[in-house]
Amino acid sequence: MPTSHSAPFTAHPIAHVRSPYARRIDAPHQSTVVAGTETGAEAEARIEFVDGLPAEAFRDLAGFERIWLLFVFHRSEGWKPQVRPPRGGGKRGVLATRSPHRPNALGLSAVELIAVEQRALRVRGVDLLDGTPILDIKPYVPYADAFPAARAGWIDAIDAAQGPHSAPGPKRPRKPMDGGGS
Repeated sequence: MPTSHSAPFTAHPIAHVRSPYARRIDAPHQSTVVAGTETGAEAEARIEFVDGLPAEAFRDLAGFERIWLLFVFHRSEGWKPQVRPPRGGGKRGVLATRSPHRPNALGLSAVELIAVEQRALRVRGVDLLDGTPILDIKPYVPYADAFPAARAGWIDAIDAAQGPHSAPGPKRPRKPMDGGGS
């Protein structure tokens, strides 16, 4: 019999990211939007599998150019039903954004797979912080995953006003005033 509340779901990380991004302020908002990052280039990272995950589980990823990473926004601190996206345009419903502050703090990112190693994957184009827990990995399949003509809701209006793909890079932290700070 259906109920209004589902039973709790438990997931465990299969891997963790080793990324050059230690702080949220350093990482790009999207993996391919790197303007404003320190290097201005897509960052490389390692996906290191947890002990106990058999190598057979990821062996056949070799040959795929891109993979999907399903991860936890492990530094997210709660959520609100509306958020203000970095591209502007006022508040939006959180489920119509890619905000890390979500009801279940889950994220999805498509990254370039560089190499399958003994207990890790080398990837490029990450927007994930160092230590991010990876819950699942799936191959990117172009015929099933790419919809270049798809409409993008309120983002289409932002693109029309500001230019396509006008997402900002990471914000820089404010400088301490008068020697304050720690």
